[in-house]
Amino acid sequence: MDFFTAVANRRSVRAFKSKAIEEAKLQKILESANSAPSAGNLQAYEIVLIKDKKQKKALAEASNNQEFIAEAPAVLVFCANPMQSSRYGSRGADLYCVQDATIAASYAQLAATALGLSSVWVGAFDEKAVSKIINARAVLPIAIIPIGYPNEEPEKTPRRKISDIVHHEKLP
Repeated sequence: MDFFTAVANRRSVRAFKSKAIEEAKLQKILESANSAPSAGNLQAYEIVLIKDKKQKKALAEASNNQEFIAEAPAVLVFCANPMQSSRYGSRGADLYCVQDATIAASYAQLAATALGLSSVWVGAFDEKAVSKIINARAVLPIAIIPIGYPNEEPEKTPRRKISDIVHHEKLP
């Protein structure tokens, strides 16, 4: 699947088949995340891959009981690593690492789509609970990305017009 097809086909899927994801596909997803651009090429993020049923269930509970997280064959938790980007001062520690983690997560989602898999971005979660589940010490959970073979086909959601989001020279 080419890039533009992957972008056009990506949907937020919250129902997954129980079919395991092939290791080669997981590896390609992780390699794609690793290829994402980052501030100063510091890659100020960490990725936690979770397949364990108990851990996935705990993540679902820590995410406002979003049970589909537990149903996904694989879950990626993207974390910002402030120390990795602290050489840029507070802007690096507070912002660049978060940007790095979100860009990597986006690349992972597009790679999953290109491989015939689906995902959804989960940002609604208890940060302290998720940190405890994944044993995060010096990193901040930013996004939870459940991945699997889709068991639903959501319609494309409406998007804003390009003319509504693009401003030439300055904001109105």
